[in-house]
Amino acid sequence: MKIFYKNSIYIIILIILSIISIQIGVKDFSIIGALFNNKEDVFLATISRLPRLLAIIITGAGLSIAGLIMQTITNNKFVSPSTAGTMEWCRLGILISMLFFSGEYKLVKILSAFIIALIGNYLFMLILRNIKLKNSLMVPLIGMMLGSVVSSITSFIAYKYDIIQNLSSWLQGNFSTILKGNYEILYFGIPVAIIAYIYANKFTIASMGEEFSINLGVNYQKTVTIGLVLISFITSLIVVTIGSIPFVGLIIPNIISMTKGDKIKNTIFDIAMLGSIFVLVCDIIGRLIIYPYEVSVSTIISILGSAIFLFILFKKEK
Repeated sequence: MKIFYKNSIYIIILIILSIISIQIGVKDFSIIGALFNNKEDVFLATISRLPRLLAIIITGAGLSIAGLIMQTITNNKFVSPSTAGTMEWCRLGILISMLFFSGEYKLVKILSAFIIALIGNYLFMLILRNIKLKNSLMVPLIGMMLGSVVSSITSFIAYKYDIIQNLSSWLQGNFSTILKGNYEILYFGIPVAIIAYIYANKFTIASMGEEFSINLGVNYQKTVTIGLVLISFITSLIVVTIGSIPFVGLIIPNIISMTKGDKIKNTIFDIAMLGSIFVLVCDIIGRLIIYPYEVSVSTIISILGSAIFLFILFKKEK
C-alpha cells in the first residue's frame, strides 16, 4: 500500500490517459454504454480497445524494466535493449524461426528470439569484459555496432530467401493490430517484473563489480545471468508481439534516476509506471496526429525519445 500511495500521481495520470485512449478510434465508443452493458460498446471494448490499452501498459513497463536491469548490470546509463543490439538479435531469432519452423506459431518465434537474444547479450557482455576502454559512450556504441552487424546479416538472409516483407513487420512497433487473442502472451512479462523486484538489491550490488559482489556474498555470475535472461525474455515477447520500440528502456530509467537515485528496489515501480505513461502518450499522439489514420508508435517514440535523450545527455554533461 505504501508503494501505491507514494506513486499515486503516476496512477492517476495513467488512469486519465487510459480513459482517453480507449475512447480514440474510428468507430464511436462510449464508456458509459460499456458500463451499462450496451452490446456494441462491450464488444468493441473487449475485442479491441482494452486489449490495446493493456498491451501498451505492459510494453512500456516491460521495456523500461529491461532497460533498468541492463543499465544496472553493465553499470552504464546509456545501455538498453535498443542500444545493446538485443532487438536486432530478436529479429534474427524470428528469421530463424520463419526459415526452419515456418513461423506459424508465436510461441516458437518467441522461444527462437529469446534464445538468440540471450546468446547476443552474452556476447555483448563478453566483449565488455575484454575491452580496456570503458567510456560511458563507448559501451553503447559497441552495442549499436554489434546490432548493426546482426541487422545486416538478418537482412541479407531475408533477401536471399525472399522473406524481407514478412520480416519488415518487426522493424516498427505498432499497436494497431492488437486484438483479443493475439496479445495475451504479453502477460508473461508480469512475472518478469516480479522477479526483477525480488533480485533488485542483487542487481544493484552486481553493478559494483565482481569482486565487490563476492565480498558481500552475492553470486555475481548467477545474478548477471538472471538479469540477461529477464532482459532477453521480455524483449523477445515485445518484439514478436508488437515490434521494435526504441528509446523507452534508455530514457525512462535515466529520468527516474535523476530524481530518485539508482537503487532498483526504490525506483522499479516508478520506472514501470512512467514507461507505461510515456508509451501511452506516444500512442495517443500517433492516433490523433493524422486522424482517422495512424502513425506507428515507434515513429512518435523515436522523435520524442531522441529529444529527451539529448536533454538527458546535455544535463549529465553539465
